[in-house]
Amino acid sequence: MSEGRQMSDPILSVRQAVKTYGRFRALDAVDLDIRKGEFLTLLGPSGSGKTTLLSAIAGFTALDSGAVHARGADISRLPPEKRDFAMVFQGYALFPTMTVAENVGYPLRVRRWAKPALQERVRECLDLVQMGQFADRMPTQLSGGQQQRIALARALSFRPDVLLLDEPLSALDKKLRADLQWELKALHERLGVTFVYVTHDQDEALSMSDRIVILKDGAIQQEGQPGELYDWPRTRFVANFLGKSNFIEARMTGREGAHLVAEAAGQKFAVKPTAGVAETGAGCLALRPERIRLGHPGEEPFTGRVRQISYLGERCQVLVDHDVLGEVLVSQPTWHAGVRPEPRMDVSFGWDADACVPLTDA
Repeated sequence: MSEGRQMSDPILSVRQAVKTYGRFRALDAVDLDIRKGEFLTLLGPSGSGKTTLLSAIAGFTALDSGAVHARGADISRLPPEKRDFAMVFQGYALFPTMTVAENVGYPLRVRRWAKPALQERVRECLDLVQMGQFADRMPTQLSGGQQQRIALARALSFRPDVLLLDEPLSALDKKLRADLQWELKALHERLGVTFVYVTHDQDEALSMSDRIVILKDGAIQQEGQPGELYDWPRTRFVANFLGKSNFIEARMTGREGAHLVAEAAGQKFAVKPTAGVAETGAGCLALRPERIRLGHPGEEPFTGRVRQISYLGERCQVLVDHDVLGEVLVSQPTWHAGVRPEPRMDVSFGWDADACVPLTDA
């Protein structure tokens, strides 16, 4: 995200948002600012509150308490059609009896655009999503990916300041989904519209977002730029939900220079300090699989035995058993790998000083 976007005033703000369904607390005092022009992703497992939060911003869900502000004005009581946000749904929601052009032009007809301007804007939007040649087709004559492009063109037709997207790619196959991720990101950069995107797909969130907000049980667990969240998770949940992590129970024995010293399984190693983590005492460390080196016995500090190997093309995941640490997942490139592991093979493993991240919920 550019510096200008980071420093601008929020275009949307959510303050102390609470929503309950019986005893289930879907939103638990959520506070969130959304900057103009950013691509913000709400990420979390099923039931985390991400779709409820998006629906509250859109106006489809009324909050029990709290407020939604747009450009400083409280819009909590405004109906969806008065908020002037656009929304793209998982199920496309195209009108089956209208042509592609009629679907895209519908929001403009509702806003009483003059016919020549409407037709010109429909052409612009269809060209924007590379669907101009399909203007006269019916939605049932289109593939899932094509229908989603039309839904996107319709949402952008009236030039909204904010585009809300509720898992718009989840119904598509893996390759098409990956292609549309690139297209959506490029479209966002080209138009400068604020995107608020809901997904449960971690890779999707990492690849597309300026900023990610991770939710669990209706509350924000952590938010930040993708690299920040991935490299420095604060809790076990974030470390394990956004990618994969090994968790090492260690004892912090103090500080040496700029690093903390941790001890686990009879080995001492350096750890970069994290705010809120005690410098001495028991703690839990997160260690990403790709930060671990595999070696032949004696080359690295820890020794274990290979239990299982998963070949993933460009990478190989290796599950190693250690007497004290338990299961350790290692991910290494398959091209020119220093060690080519085999099941039941003895290996050593280790990592660099800043590889482990101390967690606050040890």
